[in-house]
Amino acid sequence: MNPLSPKQRAQIPRQKMPEQDPEERQENFTEVNLGMGLELAKQEALRCLQCTSPACVDGCPVGVKVKEFIDLILQGDYLAAARKIREDNVLPAITGRVCPQEEQCEGTCVLSKRFEPLAIGYLERFVADYESKAGQVGLPPIAPRTGKRAAIVGSGPAGLSAAGDLVQKGHEVTVFEALHEIGGVLVYGIPEFRLPKDIVRQEVDNLRRMGIDFQTDVVIGKTITIDELLQEEGFDAVFIATGAGLPHFMNIPGEHLNGVYSANEFLTRVNLMRAYLFPEYDQPVFDCRGRNVAVIGGGNTALDAIRTTLRLGAGSASLIYRRSEKEMTARAEELKHARDEGVQLIPLAAPIVILGTKIGWVEAIRCLRMELGEPDASGRRRPVPIPGSEFVLPADLVIVAIGTGANPLVQSATPELKIDPRGYIAVDPETLRTSKKGVFAGGDIVTGAATVILAMGAGRKAARSIEAYLKTGAW
Repeated sequence: MNPLSPKQRAQIPRQKMPEQDPEERQENFTEVNLGMGLELAKQEALRCLQCTSPACVDGCPVGVKVKEFIDLILQGDYLAAARKIREDNVLPAITGRVCPQEEQCEGTCVLSKRFEPLAIGYLERFVADYESKAGQVGLPPIAPRTGKRAAIVGSGPAGLSAAGDLVQKGHEVTVFEALHEIGGVLVYGIPEFRLPKDIVRQEVDNLRRMGIDFQTDVVIGKTITIDELLQEEGFDAVFIATGAGLPHFMNIPGEHLNGVYSANEFLTRVNLMRAYLFPEYDQPVFDCRGRNVAVIGGGNTALDAIRTTLRLGAGSASLIYRRSEKEMTARAEELKHARDEGVQLIPLAAPIVILGTKIGWVEAIRCLRMELGEPDASGRRRPVPIPGSEFVLPADLVIVAIGTGANPLVQSATPELKIDPRGYIAVDPETLRTSKKGVFAGGDIVTGAATVILAMGAGRKAARSIEAYLKTGAW
């Protein structure tokens, strides 16, 4: 238990996360945040008020028992703290790094009403890393085999979370991944300096040890269909968790030019084709060294892309965003890191033409200044063009990071699946059942692009519904 009074706890300042020096880290792909040591973690845990009804648990999409794992840290039982988290979250080393805690568990922390919230994400990462280094990962118990089989389509956070919950119930679980490495957006979309691939591989290996079977290079809808999984392969239920990986573009002149990427393609080439290890691996992206780079967008993906170009040697790195900094959806910590590393933010600007050379390569972007009008459907103030405010920004490489949509492959190969007007799979919001018996869907393929932890929450919800269906057969 916490030996300090609530007043004493509140007087302890939030502990800072150690991180690489900006001048050093912009030259490498090593993780920026270095993790809390034992003393820092113990000091931060002392700040917990140990609320009778902890709001932080309600703020967590997967329901991690925050109060209980913090109490175990205070007792010095870090392995038990990690086991406590794994009761609800099968990927703690990942979520401790990339989950937007400030909007969820930390956003509901009682301390935040007058002080800085408890650093729940840092503490989650601390105990996950502690158990990994100790070589004593506390995997949850597995129920006796039920004889039921579940197929998971997609190995991103929603799929992995559902697979982890279902295998614990004793079901046989197979995860099908279209790419050659397991992890979905965790491996192809998030850069090494924010989420090391070894961390993802360790968590996937833990799931393998729980009994989950992973199949790579299987494109559901091409290699095999949903109907074939149910009818010929003998699966009793299918969970579609393919994410939202179809990139959006601006539909402006010049997007066809050489040197224009979607953020999805650029980050996938860097992450899965190992551009970050050049010259050990061939360079599968445009040579950024000494070049002017512009990234268009204001979310975490835009920041991931532009910070990656700096590490690949970009001479200048500009982030063009049509609203003000206040409206950016990126995490505040990531934006601070980007600024520290030399990213130049150009707010209230919208590209209208990408200009090219005679031989078809990008050389500049023509933009229009914007001002903020009334709020739109997102709740943010709508950007409004300012007539006569055009300007030109030199750019040798342009990366478009303005969002993604639903890849239609699975839906087009499964006519019985109903889709919504945006092309996402339609489900019952309470059960995540689709229009096809035995088939469930969740995560970004249902909601559109969201966070890792929200996708994991959908995976857990789907697992509960699949468990009920496998028990009763009721639809």
